[in-house]
Amino acid sequence: MEDLTKYFETNKNTWNKKAEVHSQSDMYQLSDFKKGKSSLNSYELEALGDVSGKSLLHLQCHFGQDTLSWSRLGAKCMGVDISDKALEIAKQLNDDLKLDAEFVCCNVLDTSKYVASLFDIIFTSYGVIGWLPDLKPWAIMIAERLKPGGVFYIAEFHPIVWMFDYLEKPAVMKYGYMQKETIYEEYEGTYADTDSEMISKEYGWNHGFGEIISSLAEAGLKIEYLKEHYESPYDVLPDLTETSSGMYVANHQLYPLIFEIKASKPLK
Repeated sequence: MEDLTKYFETNKNTWNKKAEVHSQSDMYQLSDFKKGKSSLNSYELEALGDVSGKSLLHLQCHFGQDTLSWSRLGAKCMGVDISDKALEIAKQLNDDLKLDAEFVCCNVLDTSKYVASLFDIIFTSYGVIGWLPDLKPWAIMIAERLKPGGVFYIAEFHPIVWMFDYLEKPAVMKYGYMQKETIYEEYEGTYADTDSEMISKEYGWNHGFGEIISSLAEAGLKIEYLKEHYESPYDVLPDLTETSSGMYVANHQLYPLIFEIKASKPLK
C-alpha cells in the first residue's frame, strides 16, 4: 500500500499557511462574522433545518466558522481539521464569541481514533473530499460516528468541476472524472486571496458519484437524496457571474457546480 504520509504532511503545511491568509481575507469576512454574520449557505441551512439541541460533528472545519455558526443555532458542535494553525484560530474565535464548540486536530480519516462520541449530525462542505485518496475509510468513519437515526450531509463542488485545470487560462479539461492517479498542483496565492504571496503545494484526488455514493452505501448509510445545482455560493472558479440571490453561475451552464448528498444511519 502506498505511503500517503508525504501527501498529507504537504497538505497540512499548506493549510497551516492558508489559515492565516484566509482569516484575514475579504472572502471569509471575519469581522462581520464576529458581529453575528453566519457563514452558512442556503443549501445546508435548508437541508439540516432546526439543529437546536442536536450534536453535530463538522469534518474538515478549517478555522471553524461553519462549526461556530451551527453552534450559534443551538447545536452542540465539534470540529475536526488537519491544520493545527486553523484550529488555534477556531478555538480563539470560540472563546471570543463565548460559545461551547470543541475542536480536534487530526487527519479526518483518523477521526474515530480521536473522537469517541456519537453525533446526531455529521456535516462537511465545499472543497473537502478532494483531499482524500480513498472514500471508503472516510465513509466507514462517518457511519461509526453517527448515532442510529443520525444524518450525514455534504454540500460539495461537483465532480466535473475538478476535471479542469484552473491554473491554465482559460481553464483546460485535464483530469479524469474517475482518475486514480494523485494530482499535484503548486501555485502562488490561494482561492481566498489570489494576490497572496504564499505558495500553495497541494495533493488531491478526484472522485466520481459512483465512488461517493457507493462508499456511503457500503458503509451502511441510507442515501436520502442526491441533488445537483448550477448555482454556487462561492466565486472560487473562473468566469462565474453573480446572480441576484448572491450565488454564482457559469454562463455556459453545461454542467452543475454543486451537489448535495443527505444520508442517514438506520435505527437497526
